[in-house]
Amino acid sequence: MYFPYFITYMSIGLVISIVVFIWALKNGQFRDQQRARFLPLEDDLDQTAAGTSRVSRYEMYGLFLLALAGLGASAAVLIYSLFYAP
Repeated sequence: MYFPYFITYMSIGLVISIVVFIWALKNGQFRDQQRARFLPLEDDLDQTAAGTSRVSRYEMYGLFLLALAGLGASAAVLIYSLFYAP
C-alpha cells in the first residue's frame, strides 16, 4: 500500500543528496583535507569579518529553500498517509 510513496520519497531524497554531493565536489568542499585538523588551533581574532558576496547569499537562500522543500515533502507524505491512505 505505502510502498510506491515510500520508494518515490526515498528516490527523491537520494537524487537530491547526489546532486548536493556533486555540487560540493565541484566547489572544492573536499580539497585540502590535511588542513582541517589544524583549524581549531588557528587564532581568528585578528581577522576582520568579510561581507557576504551575492553568490554566497544566493547559495544560502537556495539551501534554505531546499530545506523547506524537504520539510514540505515530508509533511505532505505524512498528511497523505494519515488522512487519505486506507
